[in-house]
Amino acid sequence: MTTSTPTPTPTHATGAPVASVAPTGALAAGAPGGLHWAIPDAWTMTRRNLAHWVRQPAQVLIGLLFPVMTVLLFGYLFGGGMTLPGGGDYRAFLVPGMFAMAMLFGLETTFAAVSTDAARGVTDRFRSLPMAPSAVVTGRAVADMLYAAAGLAVMVGAGLAIGWRWEQGIGRALAAFGLLLLLRFALLWVGIFLALVVESPEMLVAIQILVWPLGFLSNAFAAPATMPGWLGTVAAWNPLSSTVAAGRALFGNPDGGGESWIAQHAVPMAVVWPLLIVAVFFPLSVRRYRRLGR
Repeated sequence: MTTSTPTPTPTHATGAPVASVAPTGALAAGAPGGLHWAIPDAWTMTRRNLAHWVRQPAQVLIGLLFPVMTVLLFGYLFGGGMTLPGGGDYRAFLVPGMFAMAMLFGLETTFAAVSTDAARGVTDRFRSLPMAPSAVVTGRAVADMLYAAAGLAVMVGAGLAIGWRWEQGIGRALAAFGLLLLLRFALLWVGIFLALVVESPEMLVAIQILVWPLGFLSNAFAAPATMPGWLGTVAAWNPLSSTVAAGRALFGNPDGGGESWIAQHAVPMAVVWPLLIVAVFFPLSVRRYRRLGR
């Protein structure tokens, strides 16, 4: 007499049963990858990424304090020799630029984390689990945005300590902080895409080589009006420069002049540039993530 062995019911990572077959045209609400699991799975991945901070406090502190050191370096060591077109305090000019630079430095953090997971096969293991396909990338995005907000708070504290102030009210200041985080969100997808393409943490040095010229070739440290004509034009049209100029305008800080069209429309362009970056790199990141291992 032959007996049949029942097939085990597949379960989600949380232990809940998973539907074996999804309805045609859509995932079942309880299936892995369905909306029912997307938020819990994304939060699980976010907590995993946050747990790394707890286990590596020195690395986190270095990442948070490095932009502060840069503010002190440029504000006090070089700031005495800097003259702004139209006058104004250089440190008040510098701090909004350093806020944006801190968002740019975050690209390195994203690249290092995603490329390390990809190189070690961690990303492939996550993709093989019964969980929402978007959870890995969404969890990284949420964790990195929380890290960016913490870094921005540290930078604000450093700015206040050296005498920087916002002069246009709390509402405009919050709008400026929102634009900074929007820039970080856009750069997040650049970091994810590059990391998924390269899949090698050793290439972080190459990313740093990319980040630093991009940051210096902007209005973060010097006004484009003080640069040679062609170089000033390139710096003014750097997407980073629009966020910096918008921040200075909203904070009420010296802007170093600027009569170009891009300088006169800094606030709307500080929204347009990040949205364009997201429109390009978000679908590229999703496509690359789906093709991993092929």
